[in-house]
Amino acid sequence: MDPRPKHYCGVFGIYGHPEAAQISYFGLYALQHRGQESAGIVSFDGDEFHVHKGMGLVPAIFDTPQLKSMKGSAAIGHTRYSTAGSSNLRNAQPLTVDCVKGKIAIAHNGNLTNASELREELEAKGSIFQTTVDSEIVLHLLAQPTRPGGHESALIEAMNRIQGAYSLVLLTEKELIGVRDPHGFRPLSLGQMENGAYVLASETCAFDLTKARFIRDVEPGEIVIIDGSGVRSIQAFPEQQRRAFCVFEYVYFARPDSSVNGRNVYQARVEMGRQLARENRIEADIVVPVPDSGVCAALGYSMESGIPFEMAFVRNHYVGRSFLQPSQFVREFAVRVKLNLIADLVRGKRVIIIDDSIVRGTTSKMRVTSLKEAGAKEVHFLVSCPPHINPCVYGIDFPERDKLMAVTHTREGIREFLNADSLGYLTEEGMVRATGHPKDHFCLACFNGDYPVKFASSMEKHLLERRRAKVGGLGPEVVVEARQQRLL
Repeated sequence: MDPRPKHYCGVFGIYGHPEAAQISYFGLYALQHRGQESAGIVSFDGDEFHVHKGMGLVPAIFDTPQLKSMKGSAAIGHTRYSTAGSSNLRNAQPLTVDCVKGKIAIAHNGNLTNASELREELEAKGSIFQTTVDSEIVLHLLAQPTRPGGHESALIEAMNRIQGAYSLVLLTEKELIGVRDPHGFRPLSLGQMENGAYVLASETCAFDLTKARFIRDVEPGEIVIIDGSGVRSIQAFPEQQRRAFCVFEYVYFARPDSSVNGRNVYQARVEMGRQLARENRIEADIVVPVPDSGVCAALGYSMESGIPFEMAFVRNHYVGRSFLQPSQFVREFAVRVKLNLIADLVRGKRVIIIDDSIVRGTTSKMRVTSLKEAGAKEVHFLVSCPPHINPCVYGIDFPERDKLMAVTHTREGIREFLNADSLGYLTEEGMVRATGHPKDHFCLACFNGDYPVKFASSMEKHLLERRRAKVGGLGPEVVVEARQQRLL
């Protein structure tokens, strides 16, 4: 199993293009790094929703005939990693509903911290849920009777009920809607294609592939409504001041060719590497990144320190995700097959190896072992962010606190476990400085424990599944699946 923290999800939406489903496919292709478990697209042709979802990667789910059959000039898409709910087709998004207010489809990036309470309340009123993902709660809230004010009033009411992290794209019979939570945990951007079609996407790299022009980021707490008249905006939380953008977007999750909050991710990561060099001066012969996560920071470290940069680890790009394996030998093989070391580059040399994080430490230890077995004279391990000491409840699948290496081990204990000659982390201040934004714009809870939005102490990935199983609404096969997923 890969111990690296998992991505959450990617969302995409388009309004006003005759091949909306095809454009959505390209958008999801660009956002594939944000989730590899399932993907889906919903298009609207003026009368009906056309829905296609599947498990696996985007190219394996969609083909040309399938996309051509999905008529309509508006569509939304989603690529998923299961931050809430098990990985199965039932939980794949976008989700759709046909209610008294018409047809609505939703795709969600994030995690609702009050999902269990809201679901219990809605079920008590007669709502029937088809999935175990928190995104379905938003659909049920939108379908509830509302005060005068129509669709916009329902959106504002729903946003005021849900808590946590959410960037949403919704498709109705008349509109494409983008929504971002008041703290702005997750990214969402607005763009426009040459034919005038508007697009929404989790990252700007999706605009590059679809040839859309970036207009601006959707603001925290903002509702963007796109229809035949253009774009209009509603600020649902005008009094909200606290911002809490996930800093890990800059560290690891976002693609380096994306820009987030006006800052290119590649440049931010290179600067993190420069800052790492300022804070950790080491005498060495070469700087080696762990591909692909450590490449930008290692390049920055090399630039700042003057120590040569070498791609001593070569990544095999044709290896799929590794799951729980039956033996230690096979588990080690699954890690080694992803990265192969060029021994001639490191033999007899003092090596600095750089990665973006150490979570459980098992894979990092194997990298150090590989270098020493190849004859490296010294191995110094550097990390381009601070130690992770808290789980994330806003959509990143970090393990429980007692499974985080920086919690169970001292700094010296981690170094000894890795068998490294030294170990260094980028400071919180250095990481934030590299982004070019002030500290109070970020959520740093996984590093310092300051959670911007309250959450239940029992909150975890399969909470809704366990609750549903407890009241007898979930088949035994799904309960078993939830237990197996939890063991991973």
